[in-house]
Amino acid sequence: MPPFTEETAKQKIQMAEDAWNSKDPERVSKAYTPDSEWRNRHLFLNGREEIVRFLTAKWAKEFDYKLKKEYWAHSGNRIAVRFEYEYRDENGQWYRAYGNENWEFDENGLMAKRFASINDLAIEEKDRKLR
Repeated sequence: MPPFTEETAKQKIQMAEDAWNSKDPERVSKAYTPDSEWRNRHLFLNGREEIVRFLTAKWAKEFDYKLKKEYWAHSGNRIAVRFEYEYRDENGQWYRAYGNENWEFDENGLMAKRFASINDLAIEEKDRKLR
């Protein structure tokens, strides 16, 4: 719960990583406020229903998805995270996505805002780091 210490911020990050690696859109959406605001790359989403639809579509086309999140900084009710994830597309091409997220939480510890900047890099399967 906010305000976060470094220890509780890292716990929150690990919980998020675990949820995203479950590839369960409903589970992931429960960490967000019902009216949560997202910017994910070029998309703007509002609320849990849009989050579930987005993640369902995402994981229907990103196979063997594996994510690693890393603590960057925190202050009060905000946490900054660096992440990378790997997946392959329907043609078997592997990608590693790199990015940063800025999170803002409400007083109940639910994420009210998530702003993600992400870049994808095509990689060879032999170059995968996350398994």
